[in-house]
Amino acid sequence: MVLETALLLVLSLLMITKGADWFVESAVSISEKSGIPKIIVGATIVSFATTSPEFAVSVTAVYMGHVDLSVGNAVGSAICNIGLVLGLIIAIRAIDVDKHGFVRKGAFMLISGLLLILTTLDEVLSSFDGILLLLVFVGFMYYNYKLQRAVFDGEGNKRERTPLLDMKKDLLLFVTGALMVVLGSRILVDAGIAVAEWLGVPQMLIGLTLVALGTSLPELITAVSSTLKGHQDISIGNILGANIMDITLILGVSSQISYLKIQKQSIMYDFPAMLLIMVLLVIFGITRRKLERWEGGLLLGVYLAYIAGLFIYFR
Repeated sequence: MVLETALLLVLSLLMITKGADWFVESAVSISEKSGIPKIIVGATIVSFATTSPEFAVSVTAVYMGHVDLSVGNAVGSAICNIGLVLGLIIAIRAIDVDKHGFVRKGAFMLISGLLLILTTLDEVLSSFDGILLLLVFVGFMYYNYKLQRAVFDGEGNKRERTPLLDMKKDLLLFVTGALMVVLGSRILVDAGIAVAEWLGVPQMLIGLTLVALGTSLPELITAVSSTLKGHQDISIGNILGANIMDITLILGVSSQISYLKIQKQSIMYDFPAMLLIMVLLVIFGITRRKLERWEGGLLLGVYLAYIAGLFIYFR
């Protein structure tokens, strides 16, 4: 059993790594050929694919009655995306920021986080609360739709689009890469949960750490791969888009399946930590046109301190 689990862990990492490589390359190619800016591709198409593991795990968990795992996965992934994924990426290489696009997407992210906190003060995320979150998600997607139309239809900003049939190879690699990333992450999560259960770790802690890390691997691998290839704008757009979807889409849909009972730990510790790390990212992004390496180190430090606090106070 131990050997089988170890082999599954190795297989999942190989699938995620190679899948992410194809995923990023095809996304960049589609961006260039279609005329869509890479930050829009990152915030929509790439974010949809890389948040698929979180969506599948959280919705399945709620359906099976494991609400703590669902909430922990969604919130933990949002924290992990900024603290670990983006913090690590920025610490490796400073990232230039498109201030206009960053501010608006950052605002959507902060609104999502604040709305989650306000709607769960009664320790429940109801179906109506979930609808409010889904409305923010719809607004975010509409914003990206209008932004894309402005790119194609704006005066003096016409871009020639390559016909869809001429992008068959790119689309095939995109879909194949996305499937490998999603399936690899799922295998990794299942194997990791088996290990965690042997250790007797609580379900909420599993969701906030192991499952959140496992389902955030697509974002991590995609961000590292795109940054090393010089496409940092995909990293930023992907993380902002993924965080908005983690909160609004995943928890919004999950609350339509069953009302979500929110633990006091989440209200007093997890949600404030999520909002803090979001605010830090937005402040760093708007104070100058570049996210500096020390700022990435600070985000990473906040994430590690948060994880340490979980194991010290809530194990």
